[in-house]
Amino acid sequence: SQVAPGHENGLKLRIYGSKGGLEWVQADPNYLWYTPFGQPKQLITRNGAGALPVAGRVSRVPSGHPEGYLEGFANIYQEAARAIRAARRKGGKPPKDVVFPTIQDGVEGMAFIEACVKSSKKNGAWTKL
Repeated sequence: SQVAPGHENGLKLRIYGSKGGLEWVQADPNYLWYTPFGQPKQLITRNGAGALPVAGRVSRVPSGHPEGYLEGFANIYQEAARAIRAARRKGGKPPKDVVFPTIQDGVEGMAFIEACVKSSKKNGAWTKL
């Protein structure tokens, strides 16, 4: 944070009442810890089992995917659009600092997946890429 060097906005909320406590940590936002008196600590996940129905209504992605997952795709689309606009203006050359997956990245990703499948069929044996 701005006043605690080394703690990047280390926001943590703890609420205690007559039935127990709740703890939420900004750096780990998908988890809410519930500590009822006289019982084990319980983990409630964002839009997971035990969450209220409203959690599903206000969650943009399924449980298990972090919030921000969709923003990752938005960043790719934004960079691709930037490259297309620049290419139209500069005669086909996108700027060198654009960041998005290339066709080569896709080919290498598919080769990796194929190697994983081959390895799995051979009981986890090392497989050359």
